[in-house]
Amino acid sequence: MTVANQTPGEPRKMRTSVKGPLMFSAFWGVLAFFAVLIFASGGSARAPRFDLAFTGAGIAFIVSLVVAAMLSMSHKENAEHLGQGSGVNLSSRKPGHGHGSAAGPSAPPAVDGETDTPDGDR
Repeated sequence: MTVANQTPGEPRKMRTSVKGPLMFSAFWGVLAFFAVLIFASGGSARAPRFDLAFTGAGIAFIVSLVVAAMLSMSHKENAEHLGQGSGVNLSSRKPGHGHGSAAGPSAPPAVDGETDTPDGDR
């Protein structure tokens, strides 16, 4: 769904909404503000450092907003055919083939001098 396909009056999906990433970034900005305000003063005997707290909050807000924007832009919907079927690679159902199959009676016998590994003649 692109921006051109949206109809006026309908709420946007979470992927195209602006509210989610802004709230996420505001949370980290407020958290950084209080963390820097408490820890940058160096104790209760000194004055709180609001300049550093606002700087830290701004940096945290911008960085988290950029990260959220990059993640939302990199999102890609799966193709419709990938959701169909049982999810099993049917070619691996052959006996003796595929991942995790043990070489049992269905495996062809090895010829004298040959090994099952490709680098067996080292």
